[in-house]
Amino acid sequence: MMVMSTQGIFERIVLMRKWIARVAFLIAIFVPFDAGAQSPASHLPEPVAKALAHAGIPVSSVGVYVHEIGAQRPVVAFGATRALNPASTMKLVTTYGALELLGPAYSWNTEMYVSAPPVQGALDGDLFIKGYGDPKLTLENFWLLLRNLRARGVRDIRGDLVLDRSYFSPGDYDPGNFDGEPTRPYNTGPDALLVNFKAVTLQFVPDPDAHRVKVIAETALPPVRIVNNLKLRDGACGDWVTRLKIETQGNADAAQVALNGAYAPDCGERTRSFSVLGHREYAGALFGQLWKELGGTLSGVVRDVTVPPGARLLLSSQSPSLSEIVRDINKFSNNVMARQLFLTLGAFGEGAPATREKSQQVVKQWLAGKGLAFPELVMKNGSGLSRAEQISARSLGRLLLSAFSSPVMPELMASLPLAAVDGTMRKRLSGADVAGHAHIKTGSLSGVRSIAGYVLDKEGRRAVVVFIVNHANAANARPAQDALLNWIYDR
Repeated sequence: MMVMSTQGIFERIVLMRKWIARVAFLIAIFVPFDAGAQSPASHLPEPVAKALAHAGIPVSSVGVYVHEIGAQRPVVAFGATRALNPASTMKLVTTYGALELLGPAYSWNTEMYVSAPPVQGALDGDLFIKGYGDPKLTLENFWLLLRNLRARGVRDIRGDLVLDRSYFSPGDYDPGNFDGEPTRPYNTGPDALLVNFKAVTLQFVPDPDAHRVKVIAETALPPVRIVNNLKLRDGACGDWVTRLKIETQGNADAAQVALNGAYAPDCGERTRSFSVLGHREYAGALFGQLWKELGGTLSGVVRDVTVPPGARLLLSSQSPSLSEIVRDINKFSNNVMARQLFLTLGAFGEGAPATREKSQQVVKQWLAGKGLAFPELVMKNGSGLSRAEQISARSLGRLLLSAFSSPVMPELMASLPLAAVDGTMRKRLSGADVAGHAHIKTGSLSGVRSIAGYVLDKEGRRAVVVFIVNHANAANARPAQDALLNWIYDR
């Protein structure tokens, strides 16, 4: 009897051990391990704190949030609830919202209407072009649209060129309001018929034999006069832009760009773009120039009117898909395209004409529907090129955690610059262990530096990271932010 009792106890112990092992196994599967589960780290990693101190940036001016995917609590949450200006990392809110609301395959139409079909190549009435906010109606795509028109038998337009830009509200946009640089392309305002980003692009070609610098306009527009007074001078290229003395004069109808100063042969060929005409004037001038090159004529003037109800659709072109647009916006931090996308959300959700207020409402409703309440969030134009926009590191981190479980996660992550590989991160962290393992959106304004995205660490765990700095010395924050990315990879 004594032997049987011992054997029974032994069997029970074995069964109990098996049960405990099974419970532990299930916990390991369904409850993610988090080394900081007791309380999120309320201090910065040592290398980050040292780099900030060396940069002269007080810790009271930063917000940092690191959260491993699947963990219950963040690894680092320092100043994470502070409302800060995120600069271009605000584009993550716009692009993630657009991918979910519009869908990755969404595209924009640009349509051409006529009152009557052309007869023997002649269009006796007006030609109408209606835009729906295409963010990427580039010079090449606009030329293809006109070439299609020419292929359909239209040669002579005897009426006017009528532009329908009513899909976006014209608003009251001042391109010089942000930084006093109204001719910089990034300050170009949104428009339902935005053509080629409204950019006049000049190519600088040194000609040592002739001792001069050729200036070639990408497409010469009659309303824009280029005055070339550049001198070719030997020396290192260096910061070539600061040696140019550029003066722009004019208004929405016509402008002059005077180029003075020196240009070094060592620079090779470079380009510089300017935004110097109004949207209607630019689109009309570019149409006229390209149409002439295609062998067409335009007898009338360029004006703004909505397409009349009786007009007939002659042709329509489509933009690249939203997934491609989002890639351009995030990889290269394109502010103009981000503004176009932001207004598109307003028109899509609240109806045309799109306004900033409609877009703000659509984004807030979308966030609320996902259980993402960001009370500190302020969005002005969706691009981050604003002194008023605000969000906290924690809110931006929660957005990225949500995006990781979204069906559009592959499109969003693929749109983010890859450290040491491409986009705005191409020249960062080259040679570091984290190179190629971090998809990071960057942000930069005077007094603002930010990063936000995903890091895959050396153990194969992925974490969300957000690091925002708002301080006069923010330009010195890069080593601290890079230190955080390296710390996440190595931890």
